[in-house]
Amino acid sequence: MTGPAPSSLRPEHPVARPLAQLVAEFGLDYRGDLDAVEVTGVALATSAVEPGDLYVGVPGRNAHGASFATAAAEAGAVAVLTDEEGAELAAASGLPVIVTSDARAALGAVAAWIFRTDENSATLFGVTGTNGKTSVVYLLNAILGQLGVVSGLSSTAERRIGETAITSKLTTPEASELHALLARMREAAVRAVAIEVSAQALSRHRVDGIVFDVVGFTNLSHDHLDDYESMSDYFEAKLELFQPDRARRGVVTVDSDWGRSLVEQSRIPVTTLSTSAGGDAEWTMSVTEETVDHTAFVLEGPDGRMLQTQVPLLGSYMAANAALAIVMLVESGYDLDAIGAALERDGGIDAFIPGRAERISGDRGPVVFIDYGHSPDAFLSTLGALRKVTDGKIVMVFGADGDRDTTKRNDMGAIAARGSDAVVITDFHPRWEDPAAIRATLLAGARGAVPELELYEVADPRAAFRKALSLADEGDIVLYAGPGHEDYQEVAGQRIPYSARDDAKLALREAGWL
Repeated sequence: MTGPAPSSLRPEHPVARPLAQLVAEFGLDYRGDLDAVEVTGVALATSAVEPGDLYVGVPGRNAHGASFATAAAEAGAVAVLTDEEGAELAAASGLPVIVTSDARAALGAVAAWIFRTDENSATLFGVTGTNGKTSVVYLLNAILGQLGVVSGLSSTAERRIGETAITSKLTTPEASELHALLARMREAAVRAVAIEVSAQALSRHRVDGIVFDVVGFTNLSHDHLDDYESMSDYFEAKLELFQPDRARRGVVTVDSDWGRSLVEQSRIPVTTLSTSAGGDAEWTMSVTEETVDHTAFVLEGPDGRMLQTQVPLLGSYMAANAALAIVMLVESGYDLDAIGAALERDGGIDAFIPGRAERISGDRGPVVFIDYGHSPDAFLSTLGALRKVTDGKIVMVFGADGDRDTTKRNDMGAIAARGSDAVVITDFHPRWEDPAAIRATLLAGARGAVPELELYEVADPRAAFRKALSLADEGDIVLYAGPGHEDYQEVAGQRIPYSARDDAKLALREAGWL
């Protein structure tokens, strides 16, 4: 009988460290007796506490985390790290309390100390940008595997060490979880790690205590303006990754003004990559073939270096992601010829990216893709790639996140309408918003862009996909955008089990296509 899946990956053989040494090295104040107290881990939530942990209490939206210190103690925590307000709340727990002005800001460095992150010899890759982060992380992991390198990854979809994986809750985990993951990877003799780094991760200290060997930038487009007041603020958050205390080297895709600005403002050495011929980038990627099942490309670099290969994924944007991964590997010290030889041996990059333009249909009937894209630029790229590989219709079904950036919804509807022959608008994660109001904005955007469009509103995503499938014939394409790899729908504070991938396969079987 197996127990529940772990919520995080921690070292299996943690090494205890004296709490008094932590206090001394960081110059922290404390209350209580630290004698003989040793810590083996760190946790930001009581549900994650394991015996021997330092519990970190930070202010939350509804309550201060330190108010749960007693529950943390009951779960096995040996001490609390918090701020002055939290110290008063944690006093009743009976645990020694370490006091700092900002516990969240201190968490990364403290977690790095507890988990001995500086002892990790693995090459660390970090990937940021609006779209493509997850894909680049998986492509890095795939190529490393083809080179015979033991590697791990942390992405929006999952945290993975070889065959061991858990589902992700955040694009980038909290610092406590991330440093624990790196410690577990050290135990597993992992030699390279690819980590997806969101803007929020940088703004909220989730990657503090880590210095990446090579970081990569994909692109910047309209998204997350619920967290950032403007695109400039969003850019500034990404720029933080290209600083000496965050990374040693960078690779930047310079197909946009944002990429070129990043190169100008970066404070670490950067190498440039472009998908446009005739630019002044050091590396250039050119697509040579696009089909529904793969994209072939040529990558040319300094000193006449060249690599020709293919990726088993849809679209030139996936080739661009693969090119970025390859250049990041080269910048970290891997030989381009060795990479080329491994890829030629295997017939290209051997990658699977869950929920990213993932084909779930068989050889008969409409070609069905499930995709995680939920921004205007993601819609534009995927629909553009699909139009190049089909002479049939494109039917798109999608919704929009509730309680997230509302300013992108009209554009999402408009781009879907312009790129599709028929559109079905449904619910995605309405959260606490009125789902009908979300759909209304998407519908208005679609109708405003293409008044004559064949357009449907079907609230239930199961019925919506089946409606989209009914509109498609043999050889047509159905794109279900938004859910990707996710296995739930969030409604009014509840996560309702729902896998678009599984449900779409069921619908295909019901229709006789699988």
